[in-house]
Amino acid sequence: MTISTQQDFIKASATAAQHFGFAPLEKIKKNSACRDCEEKIKYKAGAMDRRKDSLHGLLTSGMCSYFDNKLNGIEGPVLFYTMEQVPRSGDIAVTFQVLNVKKSIAETILIQTIRSLLNDMGHEKHMVRINSLGDGDSTTRYVRDLTNYLRKRMPEMPVPARELMKEHPLVSLMYLVENDSEIIQKSPNPLEYLTDGSRRHFREIVEFLDMSNIPFEIDSRLLGHHECYSDALFAFDLLDKEGKQLEDSPLSIRGGRYSSFIQNTSKSEVPGVGAVLILKDKKAPKHIPIPRVKHNSNIYLVQLGFCPKVKSLLLIDELKNAGVSLHQDIMSDSLSDQLRLAEEEGVRYVLILGHKEYMDDTIIIRDLKQQNQESVPVSSLVSRLKRVSA
Repeated sequence: MTISTQQDFIKASATAAQHFGFAPLEKIKKNSACRDCEEKIKYKAGAMDRRKDSLHGLLTSGMCSYFDNKLNGIEGPVLFYTMEQVPRSGDIAVTFQVLNVKKSIAETILIQTIRSLLNDMGHEKHMVRINSLGDGDSTTRYVRDLTNYLRKRMPEMPVPARELMKEHPLVSLMYLVENDSEIIQKSPNPLEYLTDGSRRHFREIVEFLDMSNIPFEIDSRLLGHHECYSDALFAFDLLDKEGKQLEDSPLSIRGGRYSSFIQNTSKSEVPGVGAVLILKDKKAPKHIPIPRVKHNSNIYLVQLGFCPKVKSLLLIDELKNAGVSLHQDIMSDSLSDQLRLAEEEGVRYVLILGHKEYMDDTIIIRDLKQQNQESVPVSSLVSRLKRVSA
């Protein structure tokens, strides 16, 4: 599928988002937990704050939507997407937000959702660049050595970079990176300063990319404002037939964990990860409709463990491409909670993927109506589900 119009882009984005568990903001804010929430969290996010997210303020808009609509009243993970108009350019963009999730599964589901969308748009050749600034302790240690490194090279630095040192060394470094300065060649690598917790978080994301066969590279030059980003940052590059980065890419795609920004602007410790995908030179319509995506399914996918989660994300994508929809809560680590949600959805079939099934490359299909179950090879799952979901 080649995306040629804004309408195509909107439809493809909505389809990918909802298959991976993201709900439209307009739908999720109608949740009774939001209407009944009495806690109104105040925040301050002005024009200067919006500049810090490096994504035209669209990550900031996600945080604002979360608090303005009292999504904090929802217990557990909150996943939503929006269709936006990029300020100034007017280009159309889709934003994906994952709130209230500390674990690396938040980043992995964002990356897999975007990858699935890119494939749907005809951009099968792409690569992920990833980096991490770590938590507060990681950043403190990194900035200390970065400051010493840059101060020794002040005479060589261009005037704007020297001036930006007054604001923060990381802001100065970002300028040097954007202008491909030779000074950055031997600058400290933020990955070398990660605490054990941040290193484990980053390693899990890298393991997901490796297990998913997603082309990626670790890029220490991928940076974000210190008052906005923490831990992982990522970007997608589109590639040509020879595997080289497209010089004039039709898409701009970046994301990262911005929990620090949420805490700085709201004094509230809500973990947040977001990503923005911009379709360049395609003006957003004045009113951006959210298309209805058919998602009636009698199937629920249950998973347990890190490797089964990764396998589940790949299965969701494979089933989406085969026209089979399902319900899932990829964030959950509880078997009983997932089975309870399956019953609440009223599904007939539950797919169960645990460590044993992952190792055997099988999956359990449980028929709740007939009260029986069987283990089948993953390779035959699509054909089996097409028959039972017809």
